[in-house]
Amino acid sequence: EVLDPEQNNTFRDHYLDVPFDLSEVLFITTANVLDPVPPALRDRMEVLELPGYTEEEKLEIARGHLVGKQVPNHGLTLKQLAFADAGLRTLIRGYTREAGVRNLEREIGAICRKVARRRADGSTDRVKVTPAVVHELLGAPKYLDEEIAERTKRPGVAIGLAWTPVGGEVLFIEASRMSGTASLTLTGQLGDVMKESARAALSWVRAHAAQWSIDPDFFKSSEIHVHVPSGAIPKDGPSAGVTMATALVSELSRRPVRGDVAMTGEITLSGKVLPVGGIKEKVLAAKRAGVREIILPRQNEKNVNEDLDADLRAGLTIHLVGTIDEVLLLALLPVRSTTGKRTSRRVQPGMQ
Repeated sequence: EVLDPEQNNTFRDHYLDVPFDLSEVLFITTANVLDPVPPALRDRMEVLELPGYTEEEKLEIARGHLVGKQVPNHGLTLKQLAFADAGLRTLIRGYTREAGVRNLEREIGAICRKVARRRADGSTDRVKVTPAVVHELLGAPKYLDEEIAERTKRPGVAIGLAWTPVGGEVLFIEASRMSGTASLTLTGQLGDVMKESARAALSWVRAHAAQWSIDPDFFKSSEIHVHVPSGAIPKDGPSAGVTMATALVSELSRRPVRGDVAMTGEITLSGKVLPVGGIKEKVLAAKRAGVREIILPRQNEKNVNEDLDADLRAGLTIHLVGTIDEVLLLALLPVRSTTGKRTSRRVQPGMQ
């Protein structure tokens, strides 16, 4: 009633029981996740999606605002306590995982309190916060960047990109083949949409097995297991479809996935790669993890041009694809021959 222009001019509050004219009132609300908002309410709202800060933006905010606010608040001066850029980057990468800077400000405040206590105990040394000082004062980092090259050495592991309410994440998807009888096992607290993506990926692989030097009848005597670490965190969404298909082809063809390539996109049974959301956050996560090449759906080209500035794209190669065949050509390493040289055994798509 508050948001509906046909009713809000005489909105009646149940507590005061008198009518209010709210037709000229603008209500502004915020949320981290849109899904729980009831459809009737969402239909009457204009939704503006604000992407999270980049690492450079967080660094600038911390340097120009947060440090200058927290240091005096703890009875210190900038001559007694200074933050190096490297120390702030360590805080951003290893101790906070968020779209904004609220927890970053908390961690800066925690360092200020520890330094203030040292001065209360008699220390008069000037403290410059470097990565080593951050580790000394705050302990081991809460978040560690995975060594992606190490994780993708064996076939069956592909690097995906996921969106979360606190920004993008690098997602490792693992596929394994065992002796069994035509069954698919999915683990990692996957939601219904993600489970359907895995089934669609497996169906596509079975239908196009011969094109990638895979036994077309492999599923008759195999059990396929797809796992998405970390198992304690619920996951859902269609954007892992291409990553699941890549992991499956990698495991079944024994061709490892390149360790410097990450991907995102929804897959169809015909092998089309459909667009997904959260492109900026996903690219940020890939860059933070050291990925050099990113595979995105071709229909997300608009997001690449509008959301990714030159600084974000620096050092990255972005491939826009329309089919899963293009993804596999970019992501899979050639098969090692018996002589130790890498050779390609793939048949061109559409040929038998």
